[in-house]
Formats: sequence, structure tokens, C-alpha cells
Amino acid sequence: MEFDLELDNVLKEIKKVKPKTVCIQLPDGLKYKANEIIEYLETNSNAKIFIWLGSCFGSCDLPPIKPDLLVQFGHSPWVK
Repeated sequence: MEFDLELDNVLKEIKKVKPKTVCIQLPDGLKYKANEIIEYLETNSNAKIFIWLGSCFGSCDLPPIKPDLLVQFGHSPWVK
């Protein structure tokens, strides 16, 4: 199954916020996309991109680091 990671939207947010460091949090099923995500975002922005490889069981599961911007991906669409 292929996922639309909406990296253009992530890039827009990075350009708006202008963070120096960005942490991307991925569930296990999307971790294979980590290199693709880093390459795209670092090529198109001035931010240093880090992938959190620890647990990710939802938006309440925050990594114990303090990036300038945290982006969380999931398998399900966001419901408002």
C-alpha cells in the first residue's frame, strides 16, 4: 500500500516556521520511508531533519527531545 505523505504540506510548514531542527515521528509501518522524507525535506529547506525511531503510538506519544518543529505521521486520516 502506498501512502501520500503530503511532503509538500510539511515543506510549506517548515518554510513558514523556519525551524533549524525538525523531528519527524513515524509509526513502524512508515519507517521505511525515512530516507525519502529526509532527502526531500533537507534538499528543499534549510532545516536539519531527524527521524524519531522510537515508539509512536499516536499524537500523545512525544519523543523526549526538543526540536524546533515536530511532525507526526500516522496511517489514518486526521479527523477534525
